[in-house]
Amino acid sequence: MPTSTPTPVPTPTSGRLTPADHERIAAELDALRVEVVGSLGARDAAYIRRLIAVQRGLDVSGRILLLAGRKRAFWLAGTATLALAKILENMEIGHNVMHGQWDWMRDPKIHSTTWEWDAACPSAQWKHSHNVVHHTYTNVLGKDRDVGYSILRVTPEQEWHPIFLAQPFYNVLLALTYEYGIAVYDLDPVAVQEGRKPQEEFDRQLREIGRKIGRQAAKDYLMFPLLAGKGFLPAMLGALAANTIRNVWAHTIIFCGHFPSDVEVFPEERLEGETRGEWYVRQITGSANISGGKLFQILNGNLGHQIEHHVFPDVPSNRYAEIAPRIRDLCARYDLPYRTGRLSRQAASTWGKILRLSLPPKGAVRARRQRA
Repeated sequence: MPTSTPTPVPTPTSGRLTPADHERIAAELDALRVEVVGSLGARDAAYIRRLIAVQRGLDVSGRILLLAGRKRAFWLAGTATLALAKILENMEIGHNVMHGQWDWMRDPKIHSTTWEWDAACPSAQWKHSHNVVHHTYTNVLGKDRDVGYSILRVTPEQEWHPIFLAQPFYNVLLALTYEYGIAVYDLDPVAVQEGRKPQEEFDRQLREIGRKIGRQAAKDYLMFPLLAGKGFLPAMLGALAANTIRNVWAHTIIFCGHFPSDVEVFPEERLEGETRGEWYVRQITGSANISGGKLFQILNGNLGHQIEHHVFPDVPSNRYAEIAPRIRDLCARYDLPYRTGRLSRQAASTWGKILRLSLPPKGAVRARRQRA
């Protein structure tokens, strides 16, 4: 069996910083956050309201075009328009609204406690697994389940198992069905088996997921296609294609912000006595940006500014572009890596890691045989 070549592990950067450095970093970033939050106002509110209006217009337009989907041009236009609407809703609107980025507006229609997004995962479950767990324990092995999503080996520190040989294939499947992978993610059946989660909670969450998937499927694959009459099948397939496009896009952006080869992963001991400054440094070094223009950033939910998002997850995403140069300058002054690159580069790095780490490291197969 072929084995993987040694995978370079990024050298931890925090060890080069003194406690005083961490204290200064925390003070500077805390002050930057206060400055940005204090300047939020009508321009920002108009941005999110305008974007929601555009997204809803695209959603309606895409579905109307699919009603005439028996003509190929209408079907292609409807599918593309609906896919764009779903991408905007999930990435720049839903994800960021549920982070509480727009709670300052006190608009009950655009609030983290009321928003239910156009995806299979119930918003409450997503907010727990993402906002609470992932953003607290970013890239900490054993605490952040987003490191490989419990099914992929994305760092050499994860023990190799023969099942990882197939991870390039099931990662493709995950991309195509990403919203469903996210939907079941917070269930965590292992926690139930180990007694860390009550069976009753697991069952309740499973029922909520079932109801949410049922509503989403009825809307996309039954109710609107029925309006097309004889064009039911093209309309249904158009909605399926739009959801698949959205899934692949979301998977690509999120993986490219978390799994490029030079992103750092941390041992659980790192959390012991972690200061605010050390938390900031972990967010910076455990993330990667994707460079691109304004439209590209809107389409990826401004997660091309993944570093800025992890540093300030509840600051409105439309401000990340203006924050980025100041965080990049801070990184230069403290000799911290500010990892960024084009989408093609980050995707190649991420897929290269997934392919490379699917193979056993030298000696792993022999060690498994000896233990057996």
